[in-house]
Order: sequence, then structure tokens, then C-alpha cells
Amino acid sequence: MVYFEDDEIARYSRHIMLPEVGGRGQQLLKHSSVLVVGAGGLGAPVLIYLAAAGVGRLGVVDDDEVELSNLQRQIIHGTPDVGRLKVESAADMLDRLNPRVMVEPHPVRLAQHNVDALISGYDVIVDGSDNIDTRYRLADACERRERPLVIAALGRFDGLLTTLMPYAKDAEGGSNPRLRDLFPSALPPGIPGCVEAGVIGAAAGIVGTLQAMEVLRVLLGLGSPLVGTLLLVDTLAFRFDKISYSRA
Repeated sequence: MVYFEDDEIARYSRHIMLPEVGGRGQQLLKHSSVLVVGAGGLGAPVLIYLAAAGVGRLGVVDDDEVELSNLQRQIIHGTPDVGRLKVESAADMLDRLNPRVMVEPHPVRLAQHNVDALISGYDVIVDGSDNIDTRYRLADACERRERPLVIAALGRFDGLLTTLMPYAKDAEGGSNPRLRDLFPSALPPGIPGCVEAGVIGAAAGIVGTLQAMEVLRVLLGLGSPLVGTLLLVDTLAFRFDKISYSRA
């Protein structure tokens, strides 16, 4: 039996009073672990809300340093952090927010030689990267290690979100889809990223917050995870659409 200290009961009181969460759910969060790949526009709100929610252990993978241009959307960092490693800046901010959460910085670039070791110690993996090769590599490793992978991506004013559990079966007994069932190949060369095309900062906050909520849904068993469903977010039209996809 796990007990909460008085400060934890006060901190998480709005969770505990929810019948869908309660003390049992909050204990589950306290003993859960999440690895977030990327401490940028998406990873920032994901890390902030998961730490605020009381997820007991958070890993952060990022080998970049904070740049001034990051601060328009990467809200986990501040002006004094420019030039610091993002994982160090993020860890300091999360400690100020919730010192009971253990933050594990991984100041490395996720690669083929380290991906399995990085993800193996965590319950849920979050892809907040901006690199398609990283996405495929992470998706393949999560399938091998049987880890849920919550993926999001950003455009200029839009974003998308889905969850991968290809190692599990759907309600009909078939295999859940893989990333390659949704995106069979990498985008053709010449498609501009946010460095070339720009991105509205608040869109990162919206999509990243949805990504954090999806992680909580997976950890707590709330609702139906976005497995086989692609959520499309259009912040100019304020429109949300869903597209179903399946195993090829």
C-alpha cells in the first residue's frame, strides 16, 4: 500500500476527487515512468503537464542547446537558459514545478545503437522529435520492446497525434497498425520544416498538451487511446478531425 504525504494530497487533490482517477489512479501515476524524446515545442508542454500530474519518473532525451529562437514555443526554457543543454534546463524547471518527480536527463541523440537501452526503462514513450528518421527508429524499437508510443508532429498552424501499440491486438483480434501503415515512407526531399517555414508557437502548446493528455489516458486507462486513429488539429480553423488507419 502506498501512502501520500500531506503535501501530495494537497497538490493532487483535483485529480484525487475525480472518480475516474482517485487515489488509486494517482498512485499509479506516482509509480509510472515516461520517456520524452525531444525537449522542444512538443516535449515542453508534455513534460510540464506530466510533471504537474505527478508522473513519478520522467526521462528527457535531447542533445541540443537552448537557442533564443526556441523560446517562442519551447516554454520549458527561459531567456537565462540560452546556451544550456535543453535537458538540464528542462530538469531545473520541472524540479521547481514538482520536486517529487524524478527527472532523468539523457543529453544524447537517439540513434540505432542506444534506442533500445533508452526506452527499456520506461512505461510509455513520447515522440516529440522533428526528424522522420528518429520517428521510424523509435517506432521500431517500441514495437520490439512492447512500449506504447505517443507520437505528435507540427506544421505551421496545424498538428497531428496518434498512438502506436503494434505489438497488441485490436478488438477483432487483428494486429494494431505500425507507423509505416500510416506513413509508408519518409517525406520527399524539399518539404520545409519549421526552421524554413515557421510555426506558430501556441500550436505547439495545443498539440503538446493533447499529447500529454493522451499519455495520461494510456497510463490511467481512460477512454480509448488513439490506436489506429490519427487526430488532425487545424488551429486556423479551430477544427479537429479523425482519420482511421489499419494494419496493411
